[in-house]
Order: sequence, then structure tokens, then C-alpha cells
Amino acid sequence: MPILNSLLSWVMKKRIHQIGLFMKYPSEVQDEWLDRLLASSFKTEWGRKYDYKSIRSLREYKERVPVQDYEDIKPYVKRLQKGEEDLLWPGETIWFAKSSGTTNDKSKFIPVTKEALEECHFKGGKDMLSIYCNNTPDTQIFNGKGLMLGGSSQLLPGHRDSYSGDLSSIIINNLPFWADLFKTPDTSISLMHNWEEKLDKIAHSTLNEDVTNIAGVPSWMLKMLHKILEFTDAKTVMDVWPNLEVYFHGAVNFEPYRLQYDEIIGKKINYLELYNASEGFFGIQDQSRVSEMLLMLDYGIYYEFIPMNELDRDHPNTLSLEEVEIGKNYAMVISTNAGLWRYKIGDTIQFTSLSPFRIIVSGRTKHFINAFGEEVIIDNADRSISIACERTNSRISDYTAAPIYLTNKSAGGHEWLIEFEKEPENLENFAQILDEALKSVNSDYEAKRTGDIALKMPVIQSVKRNTFYNWLKHKNRLGGQNKVPRLSNERKILEELKSFACEE
Repeated sequence: MPILNSLLSWVMKKRIHQIGLFMKYPSEVQDEWLDRLLASSFKTEWGRKYDYKSIRSLREYKERVPVQDYEDIKPYVKRLQKGEEDLLWPGETIWFAKSSGTTNDKSKFIPVTKEALEECHFKGGKDMLSIYCNNTPDTQIFNGKGLMLGGSSQLLPGHRDSYSGDLSSIIINNLPFWADLFKTPDTSISLMHNWEEKLDKIAHSTLNEDVTNIAGVPSWMLKMLHKILEFTDAKTVMDVWPNLEVYFHGAVNFEPYRLQYDEIIGKKINYLELYNASEGFFGIQDQSRVSEMLLMLDYGIYYEFIPMNELDRDHPNTLSLEEVEIGKNYAMVISTNAGLWRYKIGDTIQFTSLSPFRIIVSGRTKHFINAFGEEVIIDNADRSISIACERTNSRISDYTAAPIYLTNKSAGGHEWLIEFEKEPENLENFAQILDEALKSVNSDYEAKRTGDIALKMPVIQSVKRNTFYNWLKHKNRLGGQNKVPRLSNERKILEELKSFACEE
């Protein structure tokens, strides 16, 4: 196995040269991909509708094809699910990634073509290992197995060859046979639909495995690790998996969970952040000590970016890579080999570097609080929660926040519903630190807090253990990439969670 580990590490590192090329020539690589996407699709129904064959420039493409959201492509998706072909992308599309739908009960089904699986999602997984091996020359990751905590998959009604499920389950279902040598648990367990039963079976089946790497959403993986300790009576994860060396994580900000992971694992391991979603694999942390991610430019995706002041316009102006600026919020728009054309994915990002292009995910276009002009985004909230936890020696499991509306008698504010893993000794002190941290990262919030005139001190409500879990269970959203919205500009979600907190 040591020889195999060395060989596979060497093979993985060979990709680094190609990554270096798109880092050096980003615009050229992106222009080439746009040309390839258009050339591949001009015979599809969508390509004929917008006459892709005659498009000769980015300007023509942007003028001809409007920016899309899910409602715009939904009719095409429904037809694809019934077996129609050559609609958004050449050939048939049989896999559809079911989104976690956090603001209502309606699910989105994102097409996942064969090309998107191979050139984007699988390639991203390989690059994750390539970058890690390159940054960790002494890695022994291939001497053991990887545990990927994914979702479930099920046959869609209406067409016998159409499937939907979490993206992770689609990936697991399509992995090559040799990948089974390096993963645990068995695929039949990984794809179980009942989350709670699956968690038990994963824990039981992996106790005696040599797990060297784990991957999944931080909040759900933490529950998995607690389950492992519960079954073994071990004090730390290292007592069970002594060779664990890296955790690949994404979907939510890791910082509020970092200290909990350090404690439960029992020693410092490597953490590597990923930016992958149902719509594509977009970013990988390529510097071990910096939590920004390299924007991956050769995955069959062409990127555009909408400045936030353009977001609500019917025809927003979009920027190409060479036009973006560091530190500004942009909504991301993609054209992909899954047949998504100028599609708004709903995430906002900020560039931290322009050479090469590195980003952080700053939030969601619909998940923020701006009831009083404070413009608090998820990145502000996550950073401030992390600061408050660190300074009060507390730990969180989950949180959400929403406005307290202005009345004739008092200023407005923010109410924070927090489920603590370890509660602070004084919630008022926690609120004060959170408030000061928000002021330090958001000048609009700081201005609105001046004199308590428009915005008063945050109100912190500590809720009982498993409140968020029970709410997600009620919504049938356990596991996978499902998560509670961190911020909302209205109180519906917060009030629902408060009702769960009050139940016996």
C-alpha cells in the first residue's frame, strides 16, 4: 500500500501543471470554453432559439441570451425528465440534482449531463486530491479510505431512466468501479434514503476501517463524528481512525465549527475547503493556510458576474473576469456543459485575488438582512459568530437570524436564534461581542447602530438541543447539502424554528 500511495500521489500531482496554465492565462481559457460550449449546442432546441451558430463574440452572446433563473429553464427540465433529448445540451440527460430548497418547499432539479459529471464534478474531485497531494508531500491518504457523507437517490416518476437525488448521491452512483477500493461505506449504505438509519449504518460499517480522509457538509459531518464516538465510547475520532489526516468541506462556512472539529478529532488535521454545488464545481482551496479558493476555469463553465447594484434589473449588466474588482460582492452567472445558459446560481462571491483569481463565498442573493439599510450578508454573520464564540469559549451547532421590525415605540433590530453546543456563561456578553464584531466587518451595520436610533442591540435566543435538526426533519431535509438559512429578510423561518424550540 505505501508503494500504491506514492504512485497515486505522483499521478495526482501531474495535474498541477495544467492548473498552472489556467492560472496564467485565465481569459484565454475562459474564451475557449465559451466557444466550445456554443459550438457543442447550436443544434439543440435552445441553441436554435438563440441562433448560437451565428454568435461570433461575447458581446453578441450577452445581447442575445438573457440572464436566466430556475423558473426560466423549468419547462425544459420537466421535458428532459420525461425523456426528451437535445433541449439544453446535446443528447439525453438522465440525472437531476435535487436542490436543498431552503426558502420554500419547492425543489429545483438541476440537469447533470455526462459531460458535466466527467469534465466538472469528477474533475473537481480529482483536482481536490491533486492540490492536496501537491501541498502535502508526505501524505498517506491513499493508504486508507475516504468517507464521503452524501445524500440519497431515487427514481423519478414519469420516465423509467430518469433519476434525481442530492448531487453527492449522483456522483457516488456514477463512480468508476476502482473507486470502491478507496471509499467507505458500501454504496448501498451511502445511498440509503432514510438519513437517521443511514447514519447508524455508516457509523457501524466504518468503525474498523482505516479512514484517512472525510468529506461532507460541516454540520452533518459533525453529527456523524459524534455518532462514531457514541458507538465506540472513544474520547476522540483519532482513537477510532488514527490515520485521519484531512477533512474536505464545503456548503457552509467552516469557521464557526473549526474549534469543535479540533476538539472532537483530537489532534490538528488538514482542512481543505471546496466550492461545489448542484450547478457545478467552482473552487478549491489551493493554499493550506489561507481559506480563499482558486476559481477553477477549465471545467466546462464560463463565468459572468453581476454587480449587486444590477441584480434586480430585468437585464443586468454582467462583468467578465478581467472586469471584476477585489472585495466587491458579485452574483455569479454561469454557462455550462450541463446546459445551463447565463444561469444565476444564487450565490454571491468576492474576489480576494485577481492573479490568480481566488474567491470567497460571501452569501446568497436571497439570504441576507437589509430591513434597515444595514446590508448584513452571510459572510458578515459567520465571521462575527466565530469571533463571539472564540471570545466567550462557546460553540454553536447552528443559527439563523431575522429582523425585529420597527415600531412606533422602539427601534428595529436583529433576532438571533442559536443552538449552542457549548453555551456561553453570559448571553448578554455574547450579544455585545457579536454586535461589536458586526460593526467591525460591516460599516452599514455600524452606521445604523449609532445611537440605537435605527437599530438596537441584537437579541440572542438560545434554543434547546436538536431544534434545527427537528425542523429539517419536519421539512424532510435531513442530510446531504440541506441546511438552515443563516439569514432572512423576513421572520417566517425564525418563527417556525421558535415553535419547534418550544415543543416538548
